[in-house]
Amino acid sequence: MVPKIHSLGGYIHEFQKSIANPETFWAEIAEGFYWRKRYDKILEWNFEEPSIQWFKGGKLNITENIFERNLYTIGSQPAIIWEPNNPEEQNRILSYNELFEEVNKFCNTLKKLNVQKGDRIAIYMPMIPELTIAMLACARIGAVHSVVFAGFSAASLADRIIDAEAKMVLTADGGFRGEKITPLKNIVDEALESCPGVETVLVYQRTKLPVNMVSGRDIWWHDAIAGQSEECKAEEMDAEDNLFILYTSGSTGKPKGIVHTIAGYMVYTAYTFRNVFQYNAGDVYFCTADIGWITGHSYIVYGPLLNGAKTLMFEGVPTWPDAGRFWDVVDKYKVNQFYTAPTAIRSLLALGMDHINDKDLSSLKVLGTVGEPINEEAWHWYHDHIGRNRCPIVDTWWQTETGGVMISPIPGIIPTKPSFATLPLPGVQPVIVDAEGIELHGNSVKGNLCIKFPWPGIARTIWGDHERFRETYFSNFKSLYFTGDGVQRDEDGYYRILGRVDDVINVSGHRLGTAEIENAINSHPLVNESAVAAYPHPIKGQGIYAFVVCGELSTGGEEGIRKSIKMAVTNLIGPFARPDLIQLVPGLPKTRSGKIMRRILRKVAEGDASDLGDITTLLDEDVVVKIIDGALVEVKR
Repeated sequence: MVPKIHSLGGYIHEFQKSIANPETFWAEIAEGFYWRKRYDKILEWNFEEPSIQWFKGGKLNITENIFERNLYTIGSQPAIIWEPNNPEEQNRILSYNELFEEVNKFCNTLKKLNVQKGDRIAIYMPMIPELTIAMLACARIGAVHSVVFAGFSAASLADRIIDAEAKMVLTADGGFRGEKITPLKNIVDEALESCPGVETVLVYQRTKLPVNMVSGRDIWWHDAIAGQSEECKAEEMDAEDNLFILYTSGSTGKPKGIVHTIAGYMVYTAYTFRNVFQYNAGDVYFCTADIGWITGHSYIVYGPLLNGAKTLMFEGVPTWPDAGRFWDVVDKYKVNQFYTAPTAIRSLLALGMDHINDKDLSSLKVLGTVGEPINEEAWHWYHDHIGRNRCPIVDTWWQTETGGVMISPIPGIIPTKPSFATLPLPGVQPVIVDAEGIELHGNSVKGNLCIKFPWPGIARTIWGDHERFRETYFSNFKSLYFTGDGVQRDEDGYYRILGRVDDVINVSGHRLGTAEIENAINSHPLVNESAVAAYPHPIKGQGIYAFVVCGELSTGGEEGIRKSIKMAVTNLIGPFARPDLIQLVPGLPKTRSGKIMRRILRKVAEGDASDLGDITTLLDEDVVVKIIDGALVEVKR
């Protein structure tokens, strides 16, 4: 059983113990897992090469710690609760026994198709249980899965398949997202025109879209698994064998294939899931992320299942068939822990209370946010109207590269503060350094967020390019992992993430985090959402360009709201942080997973919107056209 923190005193004790002797701390947690062979050494590391090895010499299989370790006690209990895109369609609930059988059948399917230990398998699928089944089957036979978000274009998919040298692609005929159907198999076909290394494509029939099946390469999923045995012995794996490759968005340059290995990732995701969400046996946990991103890997699949949890997997979108869909799902399954993105919260906030007032939501115990700092207005709305003033909010900070949550409140234990991620979890040693790498001690400081000691979930490399891994994360500051984020530590010692360092705007020598400015803008009662970018300014060096989504405009019109927004920022930060240009926009360019595609806004602000790169993952490409047209008017104004 993964240990759970029960009190503030317990947190302080565990944190102090983890800092004084981190190896012993993590070894005690690792004792709760099943090992084929116990490890010889807990940790061997340096941040210069870098080289990090946890539980060196240990032998195990992560799926044995999901299934064999748990089946005798929870085999008949739900593992995956799947809610389809269309609420009229029948849901699916797979028990741990049923999930185990399906994983084993797919293991045998992969083996029959000549997939061997170490092979890379690309997965480009909708949010259906078979996506999880495929991931776990890869892990059980020792193949390395590389899930690609099923919203990426054919070119982006091809880049990832080629980089990982995947020999097989798992996909579906199509995927449902609200009212839209994405023709996934057609996109795969286009991608594979430039991927000669792919030998086999397995196609799950989800939408019944007509597809072209290439003879000798393409196989229907249901045909491939027919007659396969429900038993498959797990492959013995080394603690530091690769578990998966997950590519970052690649908004600039070649996408980075972040590599996570088995044992450390297992221990870290299991521990953080149980503690960050204070999960209890029998709870229903709902993370709204897509499994194509790290949040889905760690906190829909591995973290929950390693804890024997009931994890809810949702195929749809929060606004279809109406804006109450999330809350309908919460009430339908009596969800206890709910984890989503601030962007989703802000978009629902803007749609008013009509879709919330008739919801019960009394089952909720913990609310979580992930992906970006949550602004105060959204935090209070979430707390007041969804949590009904009784559910703590865990504002989690972490990254694809960290594998799991690093800084977060522990609900009901660490007091929360709006827009602050609060305190590091046990085993995490953050430091704040200035531009020269000098550590800033004490409270009330602001600088670059780094980590000075490895944790088990840290990424090990970038696939095929370890030098890029070193340069990106370990070359900026000696013997430190650089997160790329700016951070503030306040008078209480709480951490507030200020956004990416490359999202810091230098206005007349004042370094301003975009998140900080956005939080001030969003405090305006008529502002639903905003995003800020820098643009070249002839006097200040950089000016502040704000893209603002408003509700109904009051007397004074657009000019009146621009003036009052500037006043709000002046009051909350200072006159130096006042936006120079404020463009009122109908919406922000967001990916289907709900993240703002900030590189588009930076290009528009800089007056260079001629080449925006790949925008196929946007939820609404028309928003970009309107923003560009409006920008021309704004600059002239």
